[in-house]
Formats: sequence, C-alpha cells, structure tokens
Amino acid sequence: MERENVLYVMKSYIEKMPSLPTTVAKILQICNDPKTSPTDLNRLISLDPVLMGKVMKLINSAYYGLSQKITSLVRAIIMLGINTVKNLSLSTAVLASLGKKTDFQALNMEGFWKHSICVGSTAKLIAKKRNIDPKLLEEYFIAGLLHDIGKIPLNNRLSKNFIEALAEAERSRHPLYFAEQHVLNVDHSEIGKLIVESWKLSKDIVDVVLFHHNLTEYQGEHLDILYTVAISNYFANVSELGFSGDRFPEKIQDDVFNYLGIGWQYLEDIEDDIKKEIEKAQIFLEVVK
Repeated sequence: MERENVLYVMKSYIEKMPSLPTTVAKILQICNDPKTSPTDLNRLISLDPVLMGKVMKLINSAYYGLSQKITSLVRAIIMLGINTVKNLSLSTAVLASLGKKTDFQALNMEGFWKHSICVGSTAKLIAKKRNIDPKLLEEYFIAGLLHDIGKIPLNNRLSKNFIEALAEAERSRHPLYFAEQHVLNVDHSEIGKLIVESWKLSKDIVDVVLFHHNLTEYQGEHLDILYTVAISNYFANVSELGFSGDRFPEKIQDDVFNYLGIGWQYLEDIEDDIKKEIEKAQIFLEVVK
C-alpha cells in the first residue's frame, strides 16, 4: 500500500479510538509524585464510577482470596497499593482501545496482552535489579506494556495487509517490522507513536514506542528505558511468553546488554519471577473486560 494512504487510514482510526480518560491521565500524573497517598487516589477515583467498580472488583477477586468482602474504596487502594491501582487504570484504558475480540483477525487478543504484560514486567524487574529509583519503576512497566500498541490499528483496520505482513515475516524468517515496512510502507512503531502522543504520555514512553526496533538511530536522553524495553521485548519473543506476531525477532547487540550490566543468563534466572508477575498482571484482563 502507499504510505500516504496507510497513514491516512491509521490517523483516521486513531482519532476515533477512545482517548485516555481524564481520570486515568490524572492518576498517572499524581502517582509520579512520591507524596501521593491512598486518600489522594480515593478522591480522584470516586469521581469515576466505572474505574471505582473495577478497583473494587479487583480487590474482591478470587486472586486475592480475602475472607471478607471489601466495601471501602480507600481500604481497597491501601490493600492493592498505589502502583497496582495505577496499572489497573492504564490497563483499563489500553484494553478499551483494543476493540472487541472479533477485531483481532491477525493476532490473538490474549496472546498479545500476555506479551505486552511480559515485556512490562520484565522491564520493571530489570530496572529493579539495577537499583533504578523506585518511583520510576512503574514507568518501565508502562513503557513495556505499550511498546507494541501500534499493532492494534494495523490489526483492526488493515487486517488483510497485516496478515500479509505476518505471513511474509514467517516465510522470510525476518522480524515483523521488516515485513510491515515492505507490505505497508510503515511499521507498528510509527503508528504506536501517533497513539501515545494522542494520549499525551511522557516523552520517554513515546521514544520507547518509536525506537524499540531502531536502537542505533536513537539520539535522545532516554536510552536506559529504551534499552531495557528492547531487551525485555526480545526475551518475551524468544521465550514465547505471549505472542506479538514476531517469531523471528532481531537479535539485540551485546553492547545493549553491556550498557545495562546484565546478560542473557540473568533473564533466564528471573523467568519464574516474570511468569509470576504475568499471572498477577493478567487478572487485569479479567477485571477490565
């Protein structure tokens, strides 16, 4: 397809996607403040009955196995923790943008979501091991969660072309973004950038979404989070934890691992921890449906 036509279709689709709800945007903002308290979140979430219902559904889900039902929102926030509530809020917004299961003609929705959670969880664990400032850890999770968000409009609006790109990647044993560029003259990174910019997310997340397949081209200041998500994405694809459509990912160069001070063995060592994080995070999929 002609690049201009693809971008026109994608921009039209993105304009109709649910915007990041005001409540969610404010939650992301105040949770970056280390002084934020459960009371602050309580005041904000109380104004959004839908989100409040999801918080209560999560704390009373079988996953937490509480003997008594929790009916107080502020108590639920305290028990879940501020970061869990933050991620639930963002997950709600992301899943609202995914469309219905029936829209997923090329990718399996659960597989895609599991891959996204895996990348976010792995990125957060790597950052934690490297003693990144604790209040920044959730930014690594969010960047990992959203890195492939550009595949959603391609999958939902240009499904035939996207299926063709998936088939070409499989046939040629090339990374999916190579095939996307050949078939569509754009790739999911460029489309993802349009989405996260429309949601007015922070520059580091925009950079991760745009450059996670083009590390050598990056000239910005967010190299740490970019490298972390790129390695996490490669690990998720190679380990087949979820499915993003990328069965033959491009190998990450040694200098990227060296920059972060980790090796492949470290990733294999934390695989059980990653799977536990995925299991924990996947409860969001059930809660926010």
